[in-house]
Amino acid sequence: MDNTSNKELTNTTQSTGTTKAPAEFTAAVLQYPFDSDLLLKKSKKIRRALLADGTVRLKKKIAVLGGSTTHDIVRMMDLFLLGHGIEAQFYESEYAQYYEDAVFGSEELDRFQPDLVFIHTTFRNLRELPAATMSAEEVKALEDSTFAHFEAAWDGVRGRLHCPVIQNNFDLPPYRLFGNSDASDIHGTVRFVNALNARFADYAAAHDSFYLHDLNYLSACYGLDAWQDEAFWSMYKYAMTLRAIPTMSFSVANIIKSIFGKNKKALVLDLDNTLWGGIVGDDGPDGLEIGEETAQGETFRAFQAYLKRQKEIGVLLAVDSKNDEENALAGLNHPAGVLRPDDFVEIKANWEPKHQNFLQIAQDIGILPESMVFVDDNPAERAIVRDGIEGTAVPEIGRPEEYIRVLDRSGFFEVTSFTADDAKRAEMYRENAQRRSLEATFADYGDYLRSLDMKAEIGAFKELFYPRITQLTNKSNQFNLTTKRYTEEEIRAAAEDPDTITLCGRLEDRFGDNGIVSLIVGSKAMVLEEKPGEKERPNGQVALLIDLWLMSCRVLKRDMEFAMMDELVKSCMAQNIRMIFGYYYPTAKNGMVRDFYARMGFTKIAEDEKGNTTWKFEIPAGYEHQNRYIRVNG
Repeated sequence: MDNTSNKELTNTTQSTGTTKAPAEFTAAVLQYPFDSDLLLKKSKKIRRALLADGTVRLKKKIAVLGGSTTHDIVRMMDLFLLGHGIEAQFYESEYAQYYEDAVFGSEELDRFQPDLVFIHTTFRNLRELPAATMSAEEVKALEDSTFAHFEAAWDGVRGRLHCPVIQNNFDLPPYRLFGNSDASDIHGTVRFVNALNARFADYAAAHDSFYLHDLNYLSACYGLDAWQDEAFWSMYKYAMTLRAIPTMSFSVANIIKSIFGKNKKALVLDLDNTLWGGIVGDDGPDGLEIGEETAQGETFRAFQAYLKRQKEIGVLLAVDSKNDEENALAGLNHPAGVLRPDDFVEIKANWEPKHQNFLQIAQDIGILPESMVFVDDNPAERAIVRDGIEGTAVPEIGRPEEYIRVLDRSGFFEVTSFTADDAKRAEMYRENAQRRSLEATFADYGDYLRSLDMKAEIGAFKELFYPRITQLTNKSNQFNLTTKRYTEEEIRAAAEDPDTITLCGRLEDRFGDNGIVSLIVGSKAMVLEEKPGEKERPNGQVALLIDLWLMSCRVLKRDMEFAMMDELVKSCMAQNIRMIFGYYYPTAKNGMVRDFYARMGFTKIAEDEKGNTTWKFEIPAGYEHQNRYIRVNG
């Protein structure tokens, strides 16, 4: 990761005639495989260029509690997060004060109120290791006390700061006292580290908003001998060599951007020499290298198998290929291949420019181009897409043998939660394509909606759905009135708060289940009135203030927003609430809902110079349902 520079990034002039920033000062330099030396040497210039590029970024506060020196870790995390669209403000604990800050807190940390805490500890922070003279019971007691030490830190952060926690597991020791038996002997340090890592993993599996950073795997990939540097530890208390720090920071930044909804959603793939060896239009399907007959064919088959597994975790696959569609489909139906045409949510095989097809794919499946990753063996095509579509990830995939490693290490689809809806995502998008085809056959849109035979379940948040609800709040950008983000702990708190109304909506139709697609969170508050010569004071009436209203764009124009409005009114009336206030805060992406509240029957009562608007709805005694096409709750 640290030895490869982005040599193909050049200071060329775009077709628009504008001059590009030097490659070393663009976001592309932050993509894997990156040049660690360059990042460490020119971090300030790269940071300035990123902050000046016009990107509207999510603002987050991140506390780094270190068991070793963390300054350069924070410096590199800052760059990678900027590349992911997150502008972070950092708090750093004093050297090796991670436990004190986590368990006992500090005035500065408590005042900082982080959105996330990263506890950076390593093998160096294991205070005691098993001695050769210990009994098995004594070793187990040491393991228990060591685990309890870290558990106290996690519980301290979660209990006091109520935010997600990322914790390193342990890298392996630089020596093995018992040789190969160190992994099996009860006194072995390797066995001790592995046992603790297993317990850390069990804790992560059992606790919401707790994420394990796999330092063990990362250091193995880097190479343990290169990872650790005794001189750096002795002189500077760096737990790893300086050149390994960007690798470590990049990995943590991937977890953070996933938690805050900045993952990519789709892989847009070329075909010839990307999914198979050869050119299907020239060589024919029988002449392609795919399968176990040749080493190259086996490599492409393994890549297809990897992509198939990506689809299983919810990554959308699409094709963008310069090919006749007939040839493309013949290649995808090759008997030795793993992927089939129905594994893709969209196949664009034609002779149009690839960047145009790329944009059309984004429009057809209803996601932003910046949420997609373009994978093509041709460096010229990569450059055209990279230069022509701002914010799109275009990895330098290298040779076929490197395709899997580059995509996997890039962390585009870092998994921090995995739900049933994720597993069905490709199926949901294919069903949407069927809906679009059906829509084209109807002259009347209302008749089309009736033909869908839609059914919705709308009700208060349930614990079973907390992970998906959290995920949706951190992903939805276009149909999100306030773009407020929630952690799973905050979702749980809202659901259990008697002064909060929550609604989540699930939509199903003749083609399939769309899953949870819409959310509302509203808090109760006393209405204030102002009389001449007097200050505002409560007038005794309770209103609902909508903190969050969002909907997945894949169900736009399906009446789901009206069904949610009807259920919101119903919930309010059941609690004797007759007034609802809604808020719209404009961003670069949510302009489509600027007038949403007007369509729902609200009246605009305020607007500031930034375009933030406040809306009011007084529930009439004879409120009429606005949803006309969806059967709700049976």
